[in-house]
Amino acid sequence: MTRTILHIDMNAFFASVEQQADPALRGKPIAVIGSGGRTIITTASYEARAFGVKTGMTVWEGKRACPELTLVVGDNRKYTHASKEIVKIFRDYTPLVEVFSIDEAFLDITGSLGLFGSAERIAMLIKSRIRHNLGLTCSIGIAPNKLLAKLASDMQKPDGLTVIRPEEVTNTMERTPIKDICGIGRKTERQLTLLGIRTCGDLVRFPVPVLKKRFGIIGERLHLMGLGVDDAPVVPDEEVEEVKSVGHSTTLDRDLTERRDILRCLLQLSEMVGRRARRYGVQGKTVTLTVRYTDFTTFSRQESQGGYINLSDDIYRAAVAILDSIELVQPVRLLGVRISSLRHQGEQLPLFESERKKALATCVMDNVNNRYGDFMVTFGSLLETEEKERGSHVIAPAWRPDGIRNVDVK
Repeated sequence: MTRTILHIDMNAFFASVEQQADPALRGKPIAVIGSGGRTIITTASYEARAFGVKTGMTVWEGKRACPELTLVVGDNRKYTHASKEIVKIFRDYTPLVEVFSIDEAFLDITGSLGLFGSAERIAMLIKSRIRHNLGLTCSIGIAPNKLLAKLASDMQKPDGLTVIRPEEVTNTMERTPIKDICGIGRKTERQLTLLGIRTCGDLVRFPVPVLKKRFGIIGERLHLMGLGVDDAPVVPDEEVEEVKSVGHSTTLDRDLTERRDILRCLLQLSEMVGRRARRYGVQGKTVTLTVRYTDFTTFSRQESQGGYINLSDDIYRAAVAILDSIELVQPVRLLGVRISSLRHQGEQLPLFESERKKALATCVMDNVNNRYGDFMVTFGSLLETEEKERGSHVIAPAWRPDGIRNVDVK
C-alpha cells in the first residue's frame, strides 16, 4: 500500500513568531539572537535573508550584510507555545504525527484521505488554519515517504506546497543534488563528491559494493536514499522508544575559571536535570559531566552511583566528584550534566526520616516552581547568580511538545 506523508516546515519560525507578536517588525529584516554576550543569529526573516543574513552568523556579520538589520532577543516560551498550538492542528487530521523539531513535523495521512479528501486539500486546510490562528506560514511537502516529503517541502519556500507523486520519483531524484537529501551531512557529502557523486542520479549509478566498502553498513542505505526509497514509519511521540537519559547543558556567557562559579553552574544544571527527572518519575544510576574548553575541545566523564538518584543535590554531588577528578587546563565555555541508566521510580517514600524530609521538601519546591516559574524557590547559592550569568538557554533538537523531552525553556 502506498503511503501519503506530509512534511510540514514552518517558515523562518522564530523570526516569524516575533514579527507576528510585534507588528512594527513585519516586513522588516530582523534576526533572532540569544541573550548572551557571544550570541549568534539563530534565525533570520526572509527580508533579512534577501541581504545574505544566515543562521549561524555573528551579529557583526549579520550587520555587515544588512546594516538595517533589527536584532530581536529570542523568547523561547513564545516558540514552544506556538509549536504546541501547531501540533494540535496537525492532530485534528491524523493521530500519526511525528514532531521532528520545534518547527517541523511528519504526518502520515494515509488513513485520513477518506475523511478529508485529497492530500492537497488536507495540506491547504492545515496551512489555512496555521495562518488564521497564528499568523504564520509553512511549506508542505507531500510524497510517498518521509525522505521524499522532506525533500519536497524544501522545494518551494516560503509558503510552498510541493507534491512528489510515486511516478515522479525517478525523474525527481535523478537531478537532485545529494546535499539536499536529509541524512546526508556535510562530511558524507564531501566524501561522495570526491568519488564524483554530486546528484542522486550519480549515487544510484555508483557501484553499491564500492559504497559499502567506503562507508560500511550505510553504503547500501545511501544507494536506497539516491533512489528515494525510505520505509521508515511516522512514529507518534507516544510510541517513541523510551528515553535513555535526562540532561541539560549550557554555553556560558563568559569563560569560567573560578571553581565557585563552575560549582554554581553545576548546581543550577543539576536542579534542572533533577526537576525534569522527578516530573516524569525517573531516576538514574549514572551521572555524566560534559566540559567544553574555550578552544572548543569537548569531553565527557561519567560515574556510576551506588543507587538510583533524581534529587538535585545528589546529582550535584556526583557531578562535583567527577569535576574533582579532572584537571581543568583551560577556561570552561560549556558545562553539561546528565543522568542515564534510567528506571521509573516507585511511589513509596524513603525509609529513613532524614531522606523523607528531603524528598518532601524537594516535592514542595518543585510544586512552587512548576506553578510560578523556574527557580522561584531555589538553593541559596544560586540567589547570587544574575540572570545574565546563567548561560545561553537554547531549544535542543530533542525538544518535543509533550513528555520528558519537553524541556522547560527561558
